[in-house]
Amino acid sequence: MHIFAPCPRGLEELLVAEFNTFGLTQVEQVGGGVRARATRESLYRANLHSRFASRILVRLAVGAYQKEDDLYQMARKIAWHEWFDVSQSFKVATTAVKSPLKSLDFVTLRIKDAVCDRFRADRGSRPNVSTDHPDQRIQLFLSETTATLYIDSSGDPLWQRGYRGAAGQAPLKENLAAGLVALAGWNDIGDNGNLKYDTFLDPMCGSGTLVIEAAWMRANRAPGLNRRFACERWADADRALWTKLRTEARAAVRPLLHQTLFASDAHPGAIAATRRHLEQVGLLADVTLEQGNFVGRGAPATSGLLVSKPPYGVRLSEQEALQAEYPEWGRTLKQQFTGWTAALFTADLELTKGLGLKPRRRFPLKNGALECRMFVIDLVAGFHRRQKPADT
Repeated sequence: MHIFAPCPRGLEELLVAEFNTFGLTQVEQVGGGVRARATRESLYRANLHSRFASRILVRLAVGAYQKEDDLYQMARKIAWHEWFDVSQSFKVATTAVKSPLKSLDFVTLRIKDAVCDRFRADRGSRPNVSTDHPDQRIQLFLSETTATLYIDSSGDPLWQRGYRGAAGQAPLKENLAAGLVALAGWNDIGDNGNLKYDTFLDPMCGSGTLVIEAAWMRANRAPGLNRRFACERWADADRALWTKLRTEARAAVRPLLHQTLFASDAHPGAIAATRRHLEQVGLLADVTLEQGNFVGRGAPATSGLLVSKPPYGVRLSEQEALQAEYPEWGRTLKQQFTGWTAALFTADLELTKGLGLKPRRRFPLKNGALECRMFVIDLVAGFHRRQKPADT
């Protein structure tokens, strides 16, 4: 199978490295995702284990087009009943870059018609369309001259790990959070051959997304263990293989060392949300959770990794109020976190100037359509210098 896996911009290299461990072949980085070849087993494995992909799409057809009827004929040629049953609902989505066609809604309708018409011809009835919770998702991508038709093997997007519930969504999607933790170096090996960092802290934890991803990464826990995937309901789904892969994934989970994961926030609602999510994923005993302001807080260990998404104001007045706090955040980092590495993800590209700190690395990323950076700062001794004594 030819597959395409989109991911948040800036995580493509991480996704390439990850896919190379899943048995996928011809893995190729492209803007906003990764292309590869997959067997049934490697497709299942990628859905279950990928921390960084947004979804995994299987290519069904590709070809030139000029008008809507060309797209209808392309979709009409696919034997859809060989992929999913008429009893399952489906949804079609269309995205385009420089397409000459005037209405993407009309294009989407024509693809829907083609699917239903082919089902009627092959099975005598048609599946229902569901825009909210479809069993299967079909994706059409249009360039200026070429159309590519995919079926989504993931179903719900892969950043939905299965613990927030149908309505729950974090401001920071889980796959982007996992990418931030990985780029910050949480699982990096140090010069001594051991893990570089033993202690993790998010001092502005929001709903706990970053600390949960850090815990799962350290525990080697597959992020898809709590959820199901659309390809499990395909006509040729191999249930025995799914059972085998899930059993192997559960056996690979490592116990966490207690008192090495910390999260805090100034807002009671954030602490309540984080506690609820930690409880839902069985991590409440593994994370030390505290309510308190970041300014002036002490480090929980002599060294470690701090990863956080500081708040960012949407309105100018909110932005200015937050920027006024930057020097206090900087002083806390300089005075309390010597020996640590701090990785801060923000849409404010001037953050480090306000902190008074120089980053070692800057990672350009996107949070949705928002241009962002993650600044990685080594907090070495000497940041908080004494004043030079006056001459006598």
